[in-house]
Amino acid sequence: MNEEVDFVLDSAKEDMDKAIAHLEKSLLNIRAGKASPAMLGGVMVDYYGSQTPLTRVANVNTPDARTITVQPWEKGLIPEIEKGIMIANLGLNPMNNGESVIINVPVLTEERRVQLAKQAKAESEEAKIGVRNDRKVAMNELKKLDISEDLLKNAEDDVQQLTDKYIAQVEEMFVAKEKEIMTV
Repeated sequence: MNEEVDFVLDSAKEDMDKAIAHLEKSLLNIRAGKASPAMLGGVMVDYYGSQTPLTRVANVNTPDARTITVQPWEKGLIPEIEKGIMIANLGLNPMNNGESVIINVPVLTEERRVQLAKQAKAESEEAKIGVRNDRKVAMNELKKLDISEDLLKNAEDDVQQLTDKYIAQVEEMFVAKEKEIMTV
């Protein structure tokens, strides 16, 4: 096939991969009732005047399915870590024992599970839109190329197959996340 066509296809695949990676990250932030260090991924802490990710100033662990422990490298950071968790608005209530911050992850109610499933659905729809936009860009790029109609038709079919593959992958990820959320 033509080098230019290959370039357009590779570019579309790369962009669609980015949409999938973004969806994975978004779905990780939706908690499914089990404690996970990833739940605190977006927490920022005031560390000597600059906002620093929590993972850079403390160890985050999950000793069991309902508890997260945050062990700061400096004990003086405990109040800042508690404040950072509260500011992040995750619905979690941090407590400290003088050594570390302990967070008990509450059990999800049925209403909250439905809400989280809707949030996961919205994230997956955003990813599908991203993949379709990448398809549109690729199709427009192909039409700009000076190639035969047969080659153009084959390239457009390839882009559509790629799109279908990524849309199916998004749907698969959503179904898995929804099952995880709704499992009591």
